[in-house]
Amino acid sequence: MIDPASVARPVRRYIAGGCTPVHDQLAVEEPLEIRIGYGPRNDRHVKAVSITMRTPASDAAATEDFELAAGFLFTEGILHTRDQVERCFYCGPETSALRLHNVVRVELAPPTGNTVLDLDRLERHFYTTSSCGVCGKTSIDAVRTQCPAPLHDHFTVAPDIIHALPEFLRSAQAVFDRTGGLHAAALFDAHGRLVALREDVGRHNALDKLIGSQFLANCLPAHDRILLVSGRASFELVQKAAMAGIPILAAVGAPSSLAVDLARESNITLLGFVRENRFNAYTAEHRIA
Repeated sequence: MIDPASVARPVRRYIAGGCTPVHDQLAVEEPLEIRIGYGPRNDRHVKAVSITMRTPASDAAATEDFELAAGFLFTEGILHTRDQVERCFYCGPETSALRLHNVVRVELAPPTGNTVLDLDRLERHFYTTSSCGVCGKTSIDAVRTQCPAPLHDHFTVAPDIIHALPEFLRSAQAVFDRTGGLHAAALFDAHGRLVALREDVGRHNALDKLIGSQFLANCLPAHDRILLVSGRASFELVQKAAMAGIPILAAVGAPSSLAVDLARESNITLLGFVRENRFNAYTAEHRIA
């Protein structure tokens, strides 16, 4: 069975004293075009919202492209509630530059008096790379306006639970084991039990997949969850965590200064360098009990 998430490529492996021809497993990176269908049933409209470079969904996780699309639309402030989404499906022609499984359409339920689609947001077309999800935003201030009110303080965890999370994350990264080239985002409960994990070549895509899975399962806001990301903590990851109502964001790597500023504004507990039984608490450390 072909796994679209990884591919073998011939390489020459150099080790002291010589080299050997081998095949190396690489993480696949392909474009995903996200489209949205909206309007009354007798007058439907389709609009392309974004193209992002992502790791395609494997056969064992065929819904991850749909989670990515839904999570992106939610964290961008275009979607607000699960009942806005009627269905998600692949819609790309096989003959186009974007294959069938590289175009996802999110079909919205017909509007009612309580559902309003922000068409202005749909007009902000931008290309999203696998390395940075915020570069196409018109301004940092525009991103900040999407974040909800600061989070409450009722959720606390013990330091020992935080120390144990990286090992749980690493042991659950199936595609990383084959390629060594993927980011991961995982949700844990207050006892450190893994709730969900998603992988992708882009750190923001991994988080959009994760948040999208919770959005489609109607499990947001995630006020009683810990988010762990495998790389650094960037501004856009804090913004997405705030949109999802996640109170604790832990990163294996370092945070940026803007990430710390937004975490403080949003009352998110931001932890960095979570590895080897240590971590730094940059904001809202009162949640570490």
